[in-house]
Amino acid sequence: MSLRFELLNTDGAARRGSLHLPHGVVQTPAFMPVGTYGTVKAMAPEELVALGADIVLGNTFHLMLRPGADIVALHHDGLHGFMGWERPILTDSGGFQVFSLAKLRRIDEQGVKFRSPVDGSEAQLSPEIAMDVQRALGSDIAMAFDDCTAFPASEQDARLSMERSMRWAERGHQHYYRALADGSPPPGHLFGIVQGGMHLALRSASLESLLRREWPGLAVGGLAVGEPEEERLRVLEHTLPLMPKDRPRYLMGVGYPQDIVAAVLRGVDMFDCVMPTRHARNGHLFTSGGVINIRNAAHQRDTGPLDPDCSCPTCTRYSRAYLRHLDRCNEILGVRLGTIHNLHFYLELMRQIRAAIEAGTLAALAARIMAIPRRVPAPVA
Repeated sequence: MSLRFELLNTDGAARRGSLHLPHGVVQTPAFMPVGTYGTVKAMAPEELVALGADIVLGNTFHLMLRPGADIVALHHDGLHGFMGWERPILTDSGGFQVFSLAKLRRIDEQGVKFRSPVDGSEAQLSPEIAMDVQRALGSDIAMAFDDCTAFPASEQDARLSMERSMRWAERGHQHYYRALADGSPPPGHLFGIVQGGMHLALRSASLESLLRREWPGLAVGGLAVGEPEEERLRVLEHTLPLMPKDRPRYLMGVGYPQDIVAAVLRGVDMFDCVMPTRHARNGHLFTSGGVINIRNAAHQRDTGPLDPDCSCPTCTRYSRAYLRHLDRCNEILGVRLGTIHNLHFYLELMRQIRAAIEAGTLAALAARIMAIPRRVPAPVA
């Protein structure tokens, strides 16, 4: 099945679309919960469906190390069957994980050799290996293997990194779409990644290089690496208008709800971030009034819901006092209830964004979301 992206509505630069993939339709703008090891932490697939997730993200790097792509491929429908998820899956290429293992890696033109964070053994990734793993996983969307540019980076360093990514993208594209001996096509579609750091001319050159090939979708990478918000927005405002309007645009690894809204306003269609699940495990819960720290003593005797404006199972059944009690006792249920709430918050935000684009009222919604404080309260015993 070929990828089909329908642009249904616009509101300024913001886009409301429908992305048709082998395992279903994704309504955009979309948020993808992160399932690093083939599971969104603390969540069963049916719970994600109930929350309204159309698509999840799997991690090529970690699944390659454990349990191994060959084990996943034993299951009918690859990663879908392995994790019991029947809807679309996007797999990243492992490039960001290689970036984060800077002290354990060695990069050359062929790819990356690194020490496994699992057992210390030597392992390697290359454009070809990353494509083979993602084909074995059977993801609906595979990502090109790239060299994620650090921040800050000089123009020279960013150029070397970007140009390497473009050479790797060419090799990866050829390998992913190659004809196999049995004539079977790839299980999904390969997205290219625009790199170039904070240097706008390099971003333009990266996109120009990618567009020499046919990519069903394109991502903007290297913008979740510690750069200031104004730098990220400057790169997006330069890059997004240059990207093809008939293909989905994916901003990798971003971020807070306010960051998502700001990117939607500039024309981004797809997002992923570990923030809702990771924050939940640390007791940081998103609400319509800002992030709260459920560990703080202020919630010890609070019999009210976590967020009175929220309709998720956590908020409709449990009090802040109970959630704090679970956290203090290190009960697994506390992590689960917090994760359910945070994912609901993000997925409900995306529903509101899509409805606002359809109604032409995104500016008003954006103003309300931008006014929510993003600072996480310090712990108070």
